[in-house]
Amino acid sequence: MSSLIAAAAVFLGVHLLVSGTTLRDVIVAKIGENPYLGLFALSSLGAIVWLCIAYNHAYASPDNRVLYDLGQGFRNAAIPVIAAAFALAVPGILMSNPTSARQETAAVRGVLRITRHPFLWGTAIWAGYHLLASGTLASTIFFSTFLVLALLGTRAIDAKCRRKRGREWQAIAYQTSNLPFAAILARRNHFVASEYFDWRFTVAVADLVLFLLVHNFLFSMSPFPDNWLPF
Repeated sequence: MSSLIAAAAVFLGVHLLVSGTTLRDVIVAKIGENPYLGLFALSSLGAIVWLCIAYNHAYASPDNRVLYDLGQGFRNAAIPVIAAAFALAVPGILMSNPTSARQETAAVRGVLRITRHPFLWGTAIWAGYHLLASGTLASTIFFSTFLVLALLGTRAIDAKCRRKRGREWQAIAYQTSNLPFAAILARRNHFVASEYFDWRFTVAVADLVLFLLVHNFLFSMSPFPDNWLPF
């Protein structure tokens, strides 16, 4: 379990103590944007691989224990909850985003009208549901790591953009929202179905179906109600 905790701390540290902070600005000033992005990508990849390996070991460890159990009824809600996560995260990955490096001029359209951080909010929904549905010590550490990163990551990205882009960022922040649907409810933006239900949404649905079908094979747990297996 100690290895999992260490891996989680490193994974969070790489993202929350470096990316989006003034330390990032210092590093970029010293080595340049491209080398920084390369080093950050390698560090992130190494940290997440370590985290996943440590989780697998911790999950099978005798130190792992059940902390709580919300019941099969809660676990039966997996498909609609994870569908919402995919509906945000996948289009978010496939769309240029003005909050991302080198995409500052991207238009606010599609899923970005819902939230300017669709991938992170999709990750938060996925992690939050698994955190509640799993209930073991190892799963609590593992999924809490992703939930904390996703929620705090949105604020770190906003802070970086505010610091670096000034009035330009103020205009983007006004017409979008961090919290999903907040800008739409405040009438600073509006949902455009033709922008959202495009090929990206189709990819999200296809990915979701594939993920559901292989979930039991990969993780030895059925995502379907009452642990039903399609084959």
